[in-house]
Amino acid sequence: MKKVFLLVIFFIGTAVSAQAYTGSGDQKVNFGVAAWGYGTGIAATYDYGLGSLISVGAGFNAYFDRFKDNDRDNRIFAFGRVNFHLNSTLDLPSKLDIYPGLDIGVVGRDFGLGAHIGARYFFTERLGVFAEIGNNGSLGVSLNF
Repeated sequence: MKKVFLLVIFFIGTAVSAQAYTGSGDQKVNFGVAAWGYGTGIAATYDYGLGSLISVGAGFNAYFDRFKDNDRDNRIFAFGRVNFHLNSTLDLPSKLDIYPGLDIGVVGRDFGLGAHIGARYFFTERLGVFAEIGNNGSLGVSLNF
């Protein structure tokens, strides 16, 4: 019975046509852990596709530890972002999206700027994982809308 269940899950997973980035009108929401950068905490971002190469969005990180400059006022980073999607340029599988990007916003009372390179991989049409590394990085779950 266990083997049959695993076989069914395998076929469902391979039959689903997941798309990591579809271009204009594409919408993604990421939820995860802010693992490095201005602190350690939680992260959430939203991205909206403007075309086959560019998306814009916004993000919000709340830090619980290791605040920027050890200043407790720097517990929040609210930012806008732009990403450049390389999946069609690099001829990547449709489930994978690699994107460099920039973040610009406010950390507490200070100006915040970050650069990252990220990757998303979708297991199903709606659910995937992501990781971003750079000045401000995170990892977690990605949702497709």
